[in-house]
Amino acid sequence: MNGMRILRVVKKEFLQLRRDKRMFGMLFIAPVLQLVLLGYAATVDVRNIPIVICDLDNSKQSRELISHYTSSDYFKPVAYVDNIGKIDYYLKSGEAGMAIIIPVHFGRDILAGRTPQLAVIADGSDSNTSGIGLSYASVIALNYARNIIVKRAEQFGLIRNVDDLPQVTAQTRAWFNPELKSVNFMVPAVLVMVLMVITLTITSLAIVKEKENGTIEQIVVTPLHDLEFILGKMIPFTLIGIVEVFLVLFVSVYVFHVPLRGNVLTLVILSLLFVMVALGLGLFVSSISKTQQQATMTAQFFVMMPMLILSGFIFPIQNMPKFFQYITYLVPVRYFMEIVRGIFLKGDGFADLWPQTLALFGIGALVLSLSVYTFRRSLR
Repeated sequence: MNGMRILRVVKKEFLQLRRDKRMFGMLFIAPVLQLVLLGYAATVDVRNIPIVICDLDNSKQSRELISHYTSSDYFKPVAYVDNIGKIDYYLKSGEAGMAIIIPVHFGRDILAGRTPQLAVIADGSDSNTSGIGLSYASVIALNYARNIIVKRAEQFGLIRNVDDLPQVTAQTRAWFNPELKSVNFMVPAVLVMVLMVITLTITSLAIVKEKENGTIEQIVVTPLHDLEFILGKMIPFTLIGIVEVFLVLFVSVYVFHVPLRGNVLTLVILSLLFVMVALGLGLFVSSISKTQQQATMTAQFFVMMPMLILSGFIFPIQNMPKFFQYITYLVPVRYFMEIVRGIFLKGDGFADLWPQTLALFGIGALVLSLSVYTFRRSLR
């Protein structure tokens, strides 16, 4: 292996990148833009659910209950109606995601000690929001009912104050993300996906671009070995990947204020390992493709999309069928996702992340070997 030949290929790649102005934007502006957009948009927090309220009783008690909903951060009233039939319009048009119906004689039933039935309707087309919204609505109704019971008990002298009621309390605490901010959970994952998309995309076009331009034949007749050519292709993109790691890391910490509890050097070293895996996948796609369009489609639909679905970024792995849970062990993004979240939120080091590191290293070695093999076959 000749180091000077590899350096010449590296120099050639940087010269090509410098001449392609559009590639500069793709490499350095697009990752930051994607991180900012996804960091703000990709949230699982549910707040300000638009609701339509139908108060058929219009009593003091019904207005008290409504105030419990409207004063919370979870619901935002968009309309008040006096007919159940009018609710359908708001749910169908999407102006409201939920409807709360207070029945006739609601206040009278409460004063008489009976249990009125409150109706809550949710737009099930958004299952996540509707499920969480129904839970919020139930909790608010239960708290209101508890307050009524306490007041009536005090009124009839059954208790003198609320403290006389038997109570069971639970002290809850969330580790690693005490405020349960979804941005702390999502932004590190977005870092992983942005790094994968950028490195995989640019390398998937590396060799096939040489084929389309007709320069691959000229490279074949030179003394350059296959491994030297591949290393020369990978080194520039590896350096670019590391720059992007620092760029995205800066945005994560100083724009989204995601806590970085682990060691930056550990994150950079393991990011370099993941970049090598992504570059290997990109070179493999480039080796088996004949055109840049084919390489782009293959990278997007046969590599990136399955990894996105099976990595745990959007869908929890433990909720998947057993067969697909086993498949996720072959997905490198899964391991790097655990690594990044562990370093950011838990302060994990190499001692904690060695299983994921070992798995990532094994997949990387396999992918790079496969890339070299397919490249050699593509030249025959």
